[in-house]
Amino acid sequence: METCSEDQSRVETVNQLLLSYRCGPGQGARGSGTEREGPLSTVAIPRGGARRTPHLVSKVRPAADETLRIVLARLDDMKAEDTTTIDLRTDSAITDYMVVTSGRSNRHVGAVADRVLQDLREAGFAGLRVEGMPHCDWVLIDAGDVIVHIFRPETRAFYNLEKMWSRGRAGARQAS
Repeated sequence: METCSEDQSRVETVNQLLLSYRCGPGQGARGSGTEREGPLSTVAIPRGGARRTPHLVSKVRPAADETLRIVLARLDDMKAEDTTTIDLRTDSAITDYMVVTSGRSNRHVGAVADRVLQDLREAGFAGLRVEGMPHCDWVLIDAGDVIVHIFRPETRAFYNLEKMWSRGRAGARQAS
């Protein structure tokens, strides 16, 4: 039986792995065709070349004013209450408009949010972000240029977003 010396059992890795199947348990018997000495071949992964760029989801995205028109029309159709639009074009890089409105109950808030989402998707919006749908106390719809907040009246009074965002601005307007 052949014994392994300390030099043979040491593994060195820099850019290649040296293997010896002569010693160690489970390495196969001599002459069985499983013996190998020397470096393992490495697979070269090409890093250069042309990179693929993803295709745009929507080639034409409606302007912020058109998005606002769609949102306000749906809120009016669904009988949302106390709709306020805050113009943030000169004050924020996050969005152009913020719409704050109320529904009468959790069910009404959820129905209004569903209808706004449905109409925005039909208009060609992809990747809309929605928060708060399971509870429907406060549903936030992020349509990029327009952010829509749909509250229950008690929740809206507690957070009072329109006061925070429209402080010192003449751009906030009541629409409803």
